[in-house]
Amino acid sequence: MLEYVKTILKKVSFDRKLFEKELKKAIASLIAREVQKLKAWCYRKFGQVYGSILNRCFATV
Repeated sequence: MLEYVKTILKKVSFDRKLFEKELKKAIASLIAREVQKLKAWCYRKFGQVYGSILNRCFATV
């Protein structure tokens, strides 16, 4: 499931609102261990562009 979520996030990364929506859905659907892996991957891949969105979405994790 984690790899599927990564694929989706890469595909929607052109749009801020869509990226945030899909990230929130991903966080809700993954287990805790996968969320931590997703968090690390997201900050590596999208941290420069969507840092504020990542901080907001992962703040409750």
